[in-house]
Amino acid sequence: MIKDVNGESANLHAKCRGKVSIVSKVPVNTIDDLSLVYTPGVAEPCRRIAQNPEDVYTYTSKGNMVAVVSDGSAVLGLGNIGAKAAIPVMEGKAILFKEFAGVDAVSVCLDTQDSKEIIRTVQIIAPNYGGINLEDIASPRCFEIERALKDLIDIPVFHDDQHGTAICVLAGIMNAAKVVNKALSELVIVINGCGAAGSAIARMLIAEVSDIRLVDINGIINKNNPKTMLNWNHEELANLTNKKNLVGGLAEAVRGADVFVGVSKPGLLTQDMVRTMANDAIVFAMANPTPEIFPDEAKAVGAAVVGTGRSDLPNQINNALVFPGIFKGVLAARVKNITEDLKLAAAKALSGYIPADQLSSENILPSVLDKNVADAVAKAVYTAAVGTVNGSHV
Repeated sequence: MIKDVNGESANLHAKCRGKVSIVSKVPVNTIDDLSLVYTPGVAEPCRRIAQNPEDVYTYTSKGNMVAVVSDGSAVLGLGNIGAKAAIPVMEGKAILFKEFAGVDAVSVCLDTQDSKEIIRTVQIIAPNYGGINLEDIASPRCFEIERALKDLIDIPVFHDDQHGTAICVLAGIMNAAKVVNKALSELVIVINGCGAAGSAIARMLIAEVSDIRLVDINGIINKNNPKTMLNWNHEELANLTNKKNLVGGLAEAVRGADVFVGVSKPGLLTQDMVRTMANDAIVFAMANPTPEIFPDEAKAVGAAVVGTGRSDLPNQINNALVFPGIFKGVLAARVKNITEDLKLAAAKALSGYIPADQLSSENILPSVLDKNVADAVAKAVYTAAVGTVNGSHV
């Protein structure tokens, strides 16, 4: 880890004046060059697209272009810092798209936090892009925005804070369960935090595991306790989780549980709580930069597998393992919606990336710097979408 990562990063951004630029695919050195890329020659692809709108994928960059859209309302651990302050994060994400998957992406930070304005804005800019990556939008508005856009536009919309995180967590749990020799379908999982990430993790895991207990600021979400249901999203999840109708807080939720997933705040999971979990417990403490509990603390009281969101600790759980590959796959397949089947295919590809004989308590997910991961995820997603990778651009 860089000694002064904050200072070094600020210097880098200032020196480069941002992190991305637009580079031409073709030279413009002569009048002939100019006549091909611009007037008069450019009129012909325009005419062809006008006659057949699907030709936009043939004659423009749309098919490999993603908009990274944010309103700056929930940026990393910084909170509601606004559109301008969110730009460095969105530019960074654009770099990861390009570096890991060869996908072109641009930052689109919107100076509004009105859901209707965001929905309408994305709808009218959508013709330029092959996909929309929603990013760092606070819940529950992020759910409303994503759902509306899926119905309004004909390209895939993916809120990475939700689904990228959920896919990565499922993949990690799949492999951690193998390490501790427990069946995925029999796991009882506690998720601490019911915002964008926690909600999506719960929805993705519901069909795969025995029971999920969601804990938020007012305790275990319980359909019989209105105080635990702060919004319509909580109400929906209350009907899908907490089979035993448990009441109380995190301490009560983790008692006897096999897995803890934290997408909340530092230090919330204590050693005493871990002691009450099932044998060979799995702990994913993902608050950044300080997790809900550090791995050495959790392992000291019985946790068998521990993951965090940090790159300097084993088992980093990071959605950068997911979004480049899933977009590469859906862009190649030209699907209009990223379905649950495609998300599950991505999770299985990510978990299967590590050979069974290499799985261990400190090796359940590949490194985010392994650039082959995106291809593995992309091929799985493409195959799930169209049935084969033969002849594709994946």
